[in-house]
Amino acid sequence: MIKSTSVKEQGQEDSELTRDQALVRLAISDYVMLTKPRIVLLLLIVTFVPMFLAGPSAPSGWLILWTMIGGFLAAGGANALNQYVDRDIDHVMVRTRRRPLPGGRMSPTQVLIFGIILGALSFVVLWWQVNLLSALVALFGLLFYAVVYTLLLKRSSTQNIVIGGLAGAVPPLVGWTAVANEISLLPVIMVLIVFYWTPPHFWALALMRQKEYRAAGVPMLPVIAGERETHRQILLYSVLLLLISVLPVFLQLLGPVYLVLALLLNGIFLGEAVAIWRTPSNANIWRLYKYSLLFLALIFLAMGIDGLFYTAPAGAVNFTLRLPW
Repeated sequence: MIKSTSVKEQGQEDSELTRDQALVRLAISDYVMLTKPRIVLLLLIVTFVPMFLAGPSAPSGWLILWTMIGGFLAAGGANALNQYVDRDIDHVMVRTRRRPLPGGRMSPTQVLIFGIILGALSFVVLWWQVNLLSALVALFGLLFYAVVYTLLLKRSSTQNIVIGGLAGAVPPLVGWTAVANEISLLPVIMVLIVFYWTPPHFWALALMRQKEYRAAGVPMLPVIAGERETHRQILLYSVLLLLISVLPVFLQLLGPVYLVLALLLNGIFLGEAVAIWRTPSNANIWRLYKYSLLFLALIFLAMGIDGLFYTAPAGAVNFTLRLPW
């Protein structure tokens, strides 16, 4: 009898331990979800590659590590603050209703504090372990995303993604300044590549989710201007993206290897945009959206590959901007 009771009590303890472990895992999972890790991964890729182009030699492993940590904290903090602000509409959209706030698993105060802590840690880490310029650039991106895009533009303008896209375009500049401690023309063009990539990428998603955006009161382009105008804008920005992508070659900042790869990648992108213009089916729109994610990673990888073979000549068009202290 005593033995039987002991086994039962042990089973209850094991059950309680398993339940507690599950709750801890869920809490950790929710905090990770607040950072939007899949988006952050893409941002870290476009942070990583410029670090190898910004100096005469490869950066140290420690510099890369601290820059990646600082970049993750900045992007994660911005995403958490975005979810804090959007807590009243995230339950409306299928793709966001499982987040911690609409799911009722976290309080708004928890999310707000978490976002602020990540942003502050990002600034401290980058300033302490990298340099002040990269810390300021990352902070600019966080504030632009949380305030200018999320608070001011997202629910008031069809240009929300266009202007707000500048926040997501900051990571290449963080990577470059981490090594060079200055801003020059090539990283600015990298920023423009991400900037012009953002609208067709998000408008493709908005076309697929326009009913949800309409229900949430978010004036995305297809909701306000209609699908046909959105198709036209996707095509226009795809052309602009191609032109911006090849610009570094004509300025002698990147070489022929990048030119070939950039033309190939942009040719596919433009082809997908033309397919949407001609036949605006869900299949074509979804294909552009999925390819756009791959495109951004590959276009930056193409820059890195080119950097192995090409060195910009002394007469290449350029400028530098440094902090005065």
